[in-house]
Amino acid sequence: MKTGESGLTAWGLTMMALGTVVGGSFFLGSGIAIKAAGPGIIVSFILGGALVYFILFALSEMTVADTAQGSFRTFAERQFSRGVGFVTGWLYWTGLILAMSSEAIAVSLFLKVWIPGISLPVLGSLIIILITLANLLGAEWLSKLESSLAAVKIFAIIGFIVVGIVLITGLLPDRPPLGLGVLTGEAFFPSGIGGITGSMLIVMFSYAGFEIIGLAAPEARNPRKNVPKAIAYSVISLVGLYVLATAVILPLIRTNELREDVSPFVSALAARGMEWAASTINIVLVTAILSTMLAATFGLGRMLRSLAQDGHAPSFIRDKGEVPYRGILFSGFAMLLGLSLGFILPRQVYIFLVSSGGFSLLFTYFIILATHYRFRRSRGCPPKGECQLIGFPYTSLAAQIAILIILASMPMIPGQGPGLLAGIALVLFFTAAYLVKKYWRKRLVYT
Repeated sequence: MKTGESGLTAWGLTMMALGTVVGGSFFLGSGIAIKAAGPGIIVSFILGGALVYFILFALSEMTVADTAQGSFRTFAERQFSRGVGFVTGWLYWTGLILAMSSEAIAVSLFLKVWIPGISLPVLGSLIIILITLANLLGAEWLSKLESSLAAVKIFAIIGFIVVGIVLITGLLPDRPPLGLGVLTGEAFFPSGIGGITGSMLIVMFSYAGFEIIGLAAPEARNPRKNVPKAIAYSVISLVGLYVLATAVILPLIRTNELREDVSPFVSALAARGMEWAASTINIVLVTAILSTMLAATFGLGRMLRSLAQDGHAPSFIRDKGEVPYRGILFSGFAMLLGLSLGFILPRQVYIFLVSSGGFSLLFTYFIILATHYRFRRSRGCPPKGECQLIGFPYTSLAAQIAILIILASMPMIPGQGPGLLAGIALVLFFTAAYLVKKYWRKRLVYT
């Protein structure tokens, strides 16, 4: 734990979280959610933000009490069993590896337009290698780099909001005020509650990655003070930016005109004669994905170190220093392997694997809430009475039920059915792996 003047500040933790969260899922994927829910998407983002608030402050209470390496994985192991800790850690790590491998392919496709002379596999490999090497610099250096990249994304969203408000209010001299625009002809809930439910999975993906705060807590300066502060900053920033940006999109373009393969930001501005936005948003998309990969690799290395320290991973991965060099390098190699699978395996098989990433994250969030529920029941509030989750235990139980509903709705969303199946398959695989490992360890002891 950082106790002196070194270590990540609340601002550094916040930018690390925003760097992980605000990525391609929002800049590109949110168009699918907006199309599913219509103008009611505002409600979806507010509900998603409330869910994130409950999960983060549940994690914060446990982190304030103990800034353990491995964060939520370690807490789950202590509250439930070694098997739960094993499955949670490896499922999270595997899901994130596959997700980041697909992000490397996505960013390579964007860069290929500007660098046509380099093949996609080479370009993707170079990106993963650079991301891995940057993580070897340590938390403080990475925080500075991540802050710069995250700032680009945040300013891009703010810039879009400003441009949208100018169009809506008619502040440009040659354009009449748009007012409510196309919203006047749209029902607020065109698909009813089903539309809200159908959008929640993608909305939660847009918020995914905030758990990095827990993994970074051992390297924070004064975690007891800075972790809750960083969580408050992150939640307020995310919900505010997402709701405002979405509210600005709605008057500019009809929700049924949005496309899955085009950023809703590009579509909204292009609908108002600002086609130049496409190239600008593409630059932001590249920055967003690289930023997400940087922060995700930070979490991957620390999760792997935690697994190795508790005997759940090969001993050669174990690191004793502040920077988990071996865990980072091993994760980088795994991402290269995942990248190669993307080019070798049939597309349907690879999508089946990668889509498990979403299930892995939601599974992790459910485990965080369930662990915290047990933590509070057995230990009460953390030291000094620092209870942070309001409405416990009702809010905790409601959040757990909400996540189960979102998981159950995956087959109803085009393309997400395989994700549920792949996620369940991974849970079964790692459960079986743990039981085999436990059996052989007992056998070695008795022989």
